[in-house]
Amino acid sequence: MLEFLFEVVGEFLLQAVIEVLVELGVHSLAEPFRRRPSPWLAAVGYSIFGAMAGGLSLLVFPQHLTHEDWRIAHLIATPVAVGIGMMLLGRWRARRGDDVLRIDRFACGYLFALALALVRFVFAG
Repeated sequence: MLEFLFEVVGEFLLQAVIEVLVELGVHSLAEPFRRRPSPWLAAVGYSIFGAMAGGLSLLVFPQHLTHEDWRIAHLIATPVAVGIGMMLLGRWRARRGDDVLRIDRFACGYLFALALALVRFVFAG
């Protein structure tokens, strides 16, 4: 049971930490690009960034962090949880008066995490 908790928490933390780091990077790089791109273009961009982050995560963690029986459930639940976390982070940023980017919303946070999770699901050993 304890092993299962470590697997679940590990996979969630891996995706959440990577996404928060990307979010911080996007905020720091966003200043020169104030014009808002199309929401569809942003969705494609975050999906591509998520897939690239998933590929990079395979260099550090080449094996699945979850047991084989739970991988499909994790593929569904973790991106939803990370999307909710990014949405909450966006609300916190808005309350503080900070800039809120698209990744600070559920949909883009979810797409990023889903693409990351799909790459890890398919390619992790």
